Amino acid sequence: MAQTTPNHTQTVSGWAAHDSSGKITPFIFKRRENGINDVTIEILYCGICHTDLHHVRNDWGITMYPVVPGHEITGVITKVGSNVKEFKVGDRVGVGCLAATCLECDFCKDSQENYCDQVQFTYNGIFWDGSITYGGYSKMLVADHRYVVHIPANLPLDATAPLLCAGVTVFSPMKDHNLHQAPGKKIGVVGLGGLGHVAVKFGKAFGHHVTVISTSPSKEEEAKERLGADDFLVSTDAQQLKKGMRTLDFILNTVSAKHSLGPLLELLKVNGTMVVVGAPDQPFELPSFPMIFGKRAVKGSMIGGMRDTKEMMELCGKHNITCDIEVTTPDKLDEALDRVAKNDVRYRFVIDIAAGLPSNL
Repeated sequence: MAQTTPNHTQTVSGWAAHDSSGKITPFIFKRRENGINDVTIEILYCGICHTDLHHVRNDWGITMYPVVPGHEITGVITKVGSNVKEFKVGDRVGVGCLAATCLECDFCKDSQENYCDQVQFTYNGIFWDGSITYGGYSKMLVADHRYVVHIPANLPLDATAPLLCAGVTVFSPMKDHNLHQAPGKKIGVVGLGGLGHVAVKFGKAFGHHVTVISTSPSKEEEAKERLGADDFLVSTDAQQLKKGMRTLDFILNTVSAKHSLGPLLELLKVNGTMVVVGAPDQPFELPSFPMIFGKRAVKGSMIGGMRDTKEMMELCGKHNITCDIEVTTPDKLDEALDRVAKNDVRYRFVIDIAAGLPSNL
């Protein structure tokens, strides 16, 4: 394992954390040359994911410093490899969480690359050549074309960036349950944050009755008036939850704080399913009776494969779905990450990469 290999000859300007303080500072590093299967991308925008915060502060104990975060990347292709047929110079494209997989296992062959045993991520991973991957808090990226997607012409690159992670994270389980093709269901979205607000948009675009379930009564107006949710339940209000019992076909749980799944499961009809995409740092409380007496299921889901990502992006273009964002600049990254830690953003930060780059790079 090495930060670079002899093939890393391109000097790149970016921003990195160098220790568990998580402080972000300018960082000059090397990227590999554009290979036969690669595209080179001038990065214009990069979303800030809560995962970035965990990595820069080494919350999970796996960070390889220096770490250049960022896996919600949008930009323009400046170079293509000889084996690349579906992209050309000038294309507007996006890169999400995936940098490399084995390409040979059953998951890769079924375009569920995100579950490959050998999956490596866009940053803090180990690429095929043994080098550490650096992410989108930087001027440019060299990416294997198999993990790159086109961005529809009608979607702005800034508000589209978080779709590469947050978007596909909520789209994939919805697709797994055919919610993108079978309208008329009653679905619940637990948590109205970076993931939840996109899930509400998808649910409404796909023709469903959407109920937002939140601990914050103050979010009801925004859920209904701004995002188009049909109903709103305060998860700490026992009377509201009792009224909502056995009314939902499907629940997407986006909450990353410890909570009990029991009261939420009671909202599902018999045979209903809850899919968990939030990742609390402590175990869920999961009582057995709500599952047994309702024949209910609890499942997990992690981001999405490339087929899902491409399909999601096409549907977003068709329905004009983007994320609600606040644009920030590289000189304010520490402030932005602190606000992410406090959930003080509606609903995703996106970095305007060009706003912080010296003109000579």
